Amino acid sequence: MTELKPSLSRAAFPSRLPVFSSTRIAARGAGMLRLLIIIIGIVVLLGVGYYYYQSRSEPTASADGAKSADGAKDGAKEGGKGGGKGGKGGRAGAGGPTPVSAITVTKETLDIRLTALGTVTPRNNVTVRTRVDGPLLSVKFKEGQLVKTGDLLAEIDPLPLQAALTQAAGNLARDQALLQNAQIDLERYQGLMSTDSIPKQQLDTQAATVRQYQGIVATDRGAVEAARLQLSYTRIFAPLAGKVGLRMVDPGNMVHASDSNGLVSITQLDPITVIAAIPEIAVQQLLKRINQGTDVPVEAWDSAMKGMLASGKLLSTDNQIDTATGTLKLKAEFGNSSGVLFPNQFVNVRVLVGQDVDATVIRQSAVQRGAQQGTYVYLVNPDSTVSVRQIKLGTVDGDRISVISGLNPGDRVVSDGADKLREGAKVEVIDRSAAANANAPPAADGDGKGSHKGRRGKGGDGSGKGADGGTDGGAKSGGSGNTAPAGGPSSGANSNNNSGGNSGATSTGSGA
Repeated sequence: MTELKPSLSRAAFPSRLPVFSSTRIAARGAGMLRLLIIIIGIVVLLGVGYYYYQSRSEPTASADGAKSADGAKDGAKEGGKGGGKGGKGGRAGAGGPTPVSAITVTKETLDIRLTALGTVTPRNNVTVRTRVDGPLLSVKFKEGQLVKTGDLLAEIDPLPLQAALTQAAGNLARDQALLQNAQIDLERYQGLMSTDSIPKQQLDTQAATVRQYQGIVATDRGAVEAARLQLSYTRIFAPLAGKVGLRMVDPGNMVHASDSNGLVSITQLDPITVIAAIPEIAVQQLLKRINQGTDVPVEAWDSAMKGMLASGKLLSTDNQIDTATGTLKLKAEFGNSSGVLFPNQFVNVRVLVGQDVDATVIRQSAVQRGAQQGTYVYLVNPDSTVSVRQIKLGTVDGDRISVISGLNPGDRVVSDGADKLREGAKVEVIDRSAAANANAPPAADGDGKGSHKGRRGKGGDGSGKGADGGTDGGAKSGGSGNTAPAGGPSSGANSNNNSGGNSGATSTGSGA
């Protein structure tokens, strides 16, 4: 008996799995390894570069700080020779008094004004249109030109209307001749009627004929006047004085009396008006001022409230309050010979309604506002310290504002530099005008020149001129320096030492 063995062959069972050779697998693994090595190398290089940069920066900062301290000491020692007092400047920000500007509370008279938003509106704005049809022959104005009343603006072809006038005049002459003949016949019939030579009916008929011709002649005269009037419409004149806008039709085009756009617009610019709206809560205050019987002054300011454009007077108010906005419209008139006000321009309107006499006044720059303190100022005490003083404000007039309570005339309050102050802080009041004069370069009295140069540093404030010492150094030694803030870079400046006459001394200090 023969034993059967199963025969397994690749042809009988085809494999669907891909066959990978060992060579391809090895090549792909080597490529992945090389890519991984490159990435690791880049990361290592970046780390080494960052560490090198940090190691270079820290010694430089330490060295600069040491140089700054040495520069402050050298500046203090050599300040008398080179004129600069750099050492004193180095002490500016180290616990010293804070430099501030102060103003004195005064007693003044403030204007009480209502401020509103307004739009410049011309008193008259006319669109010039033709009243007859025809081709536009010429334009006698330039766009943007200022014209006067009666100036010729444009001309339309007059030939068709001249022919119509001639025809109307001919009809009038014909009918006048017929009327004259009928009148002669009527006189003749009246003579014959006196001798009873013609019937009365014939005389009556002739009299009616005369009256008929008289009506025809009157109609002809009207036609002649109408034709002459139509002919005059071919020359278009300015109806008012003002500024001409952009023309809407060019010469050569056919124009019609029914055209909606017209030929050009003319806007009156001088005088000009402004329409504004005030809230209804201020209406009684305004009416009280109007009822005094004098003109109410009005000012027009630019949109940023930085400059006054024109001054005028109040013309009138509307007859009712707008319920949708709760405002009352008013109209003011301004002289505008300079042309600063332009139609549809946005302006701020200020209406004078009264005055606050003998008010306690400060500048708005001195007013501070906080969530807990409310409205307050820093009051400068006689011992050069400041204290917080809460105040109640009143009338505002530009940069000035009245104080109802909290201050008295003669008090001094901080107007600049209050952002770093607190209750009881020590301050030094600086006169800005005196500081500006001290910083001006002095005239050289001698041949010798000294210089005090400050090198940039990062640790202090000790250049040729410090926060509180640079002014003294520049004034006494005849030099000037650049003020640098505490903790920031500073630079030195040249200063002349004139005390030596013909000899100059040079001192070099570095500070930060």
